[in-house]
Amino acid sequence: MTLEVAPAIATVRGLTPDGTAYADTGAGDAVVLIHGVGMQQGVWAPQVAHLARTHRVVVYDMLGHGASLAAEHALVLSDYADQLQRLLDHLGIAQASIAGHSMGALVALEFALTRPARTRRVAALNAVYRRTPEQRAAVMARARMLRQAGAPASVGPTLERWFGNPVPPTLQAAAREVGSYLAQVQLQGYAQAYAVFASADEVHAARLGQLRMPALFATGEFDANSSPQMTRAMAAEVPGAVADVLPGARHMMTVTDADAVNAHLDHWLQMPVAR
Repeated sequence: MTLEVAPAIATVRGLTPDGTAYADTGAGDAVVLIHGVGMQQGVWAPQVAHLARTHRVVVYDMLGHGASLAAEHALVLSDYADQLQRLLDHLGIAQASIAGHSMGALVALEFALTRPARTRRVAALNAVYRRTPEQRAAVMARARMLRQAGAPASVGPTLERWFGNPVPPTLQAAAREVGSYLAQVQLQGYAQAYAVFASADEVHAARLGQLRMPALFATGEFDANSSPQMTRAMAAEVPGAVADVLPGARHMMTVTDADAVNAHLDHWLQMPVAR
């Protein structure tokens, strides 16, 4: 999934003074895409290539992921929202449409709730919300396995959840690319982020109704851990929000069903913003 955009569309890659690695592509209204736990900015390549034709698209590595520095202390969700604010300040972006996948969706929602004046729109793709006791037990078990065995030991089961078992032939190249991100991840940053992800499904439970910007909530039909029920429940709490469930898709739908996801993001970016 090497990022490929039209030659006329310039990409600027950089590192902020506090150590956030980013890529800034295209021109126009700004869109920021936030990846999930264990991933890095390159996972958004299909979306960058599509959206940069009409927008300025910023992708970056979360704390302790990709080429971004890890924190030396335990983190909470607001730390990741603070990282995004510092990045926007560095790039001189006053306001952007913010979309996130998985944990990145939680960061996007946290940013939108705490910095509404800087958020034109918000999109939460494959987000978690109010896990059932069984789902919570499963994610906590994975967090314990990560602490005990490290990230590489979790690659196989993770890819099975995300792509299926066995992985369909048409998705094997994508699964290998995503697996390479997991295998190369910074263990400290991965563990810090997963601890936040495992415990943050209730953090927005009483707050989503405060969102007043255009909002999209979307997931895959077969995403058991970021389920259609979660997506619909979140959207139901936000005035005017859209809930989309992509038929046949799983957790990594931004990669496996990129064209469909891009179409939903196009619609989201056409939602009028109050002036």
